Amino acid sequence: MDTKWLMTFVSAAKHENFRQASEELFISQPSVTVHIKLLEEYLDVSLFERNGRNVLLTEEGRRFLPKAKVLLKQFEESIDDLKLFKQGVQRKLILAISPLIAASIMPYILQKYMKDNPEIMIDIQVIESKGILSAVLSGEVDCGLSRLEVYHQSVTCTALYDDPVLLISANDGLDPETSPPIDVESLLASNRILTHNHPEYWDELLRNLGNQYPSIQTMIVSQVHVTKRFIEEGLGVSFLPESTVRRELMEGRLMEVHMPDFPLPIARSYFVTKYQHTEGMQFYDFITKFKL
Repeated sequence: MDTKWLMTFVSAAKHENFRQASEELFISQPSVTVHIKLLEEYLDVSLFERNGRNVLLTEEGRRFLPKAKVLLKQFEESIDDLKLFKQGVQRKLILAISPLIAASIMPYILQKYMKDNPEIMIDIQVIESKGILSAVLSGEVDCGLSRLEVYHQSVTCTALYDDPVLLISANDGLDPETSPPIDVESLLASNRILTHNHPEYWDELLRNLGNQYPSIQTMIVSQVHVTKRFIEEGLGVSFLPESTVRRELMEGRLMEVHMPDFPLPIARSYFVTKYQHTEGMQFYDFITKFKL
């Protein structure tokens, strides 16, 4: 079976039109017809039925379509792997990384890792923490770096390190050494708390805050980078892991507000894997030297 037949079949199924398939593949329309006919003869089924100028998948065609896509993907991956081997890249690691971790010091860590391991090709998929378990289980990725602890009998979820959560506000421009301490109750009463930018600690934190500060108001902002921008613009305050605001605190764009009488949660990063993948475990050993 020729892979060109599969490519033509998938394109024709997508467009339900042989002419549009020929334009997408840069081949003639008669070539499309020939490819489909040869594939049907090879499989001994009818894949399409005509409907005027368009074509519709038969029941057999609908059943075969996902298999054809898998075959094409495997073929393309084999070609890519061979090209990498010719370039001297002999191993590959596919990582799923949550947006929270990707926005911390991960670029620095990856740069150092790739410099130390030039023979390993790394593919990165940025996936929300709640989706990393599924990606690891399906084999879409070799391992994942998540901000959410997962529980499944087929995977190992290992905590990497503890990340203190801080109350963060816009910088008030005052000298921290000479200005009076910020009154937390007044700060929370006069600012909305931007919530749910982290998948792990918000529900319990909000219950505890409500018990101690009944007048608080909240607004859900699901992304940390948006939360930080909103805080800078004076739209509210938030409770964020230290690793996600390290640079902004150093540059004076944001400010930590201390809460000595209120126990703040601890956020964590987790390494999620299904198999004792050689490259994955090597990467795990490497990243344990850093705080994510």
